[in-house]
Amino acid sequence: MQQKTYYPKAGEITRDWFLADASGKNLGRLATQLANVLNGKHKPTFTPGADVGDFVIVVNCEQITVTGNKMEDKTYYRHSNYPGGLKEIKLKDQLQRFPDRVIRQAVWGMLPKNKNGRAMLKRLKVYAGAEHPHKAQDPQVMELD
Repeated sequence: MQQKTYYPKAGEITRDWFLADASGKNLGRLATQLANVLNGKHKPTFTPGADVGDFVIVVNCEQITVTGNKMEDKTYYRHSNYPGGLKEIKLKDQLQRFPDRVIRQAVWGMLPKNKNGRAMLKRLKVYAGAEHPHKAQDPQVMELD
């Protein structure tokens, strides 16, 4: 007898809330763990092509670490779509001005670049300090390696 492939229905998907503390964590390792939870790969019901992931709240994102000389060497680029509109900013300066963008951009690089990936990124909530407005969701503390 042939076994059918499982595909989760919309009513079967439950989305939990997780809280991750980024203080003292390595940027890349943290981003992979966050991307796995957003993707739903930690669940037994994970199905490629289906969005079964959870919500993730990241606090203390200004206290992340990187290895080597990345604080001075890593550069973020953006373009205004006008001639000569290429802007660049170093990781050290980005962490001082917009620390949430560092984590968001690292996680986005590990998510699928399609409709599901954009929906997953919307479930990532990043905050510079220790406070967050999602206490009503009663998030579980996420164990980070």
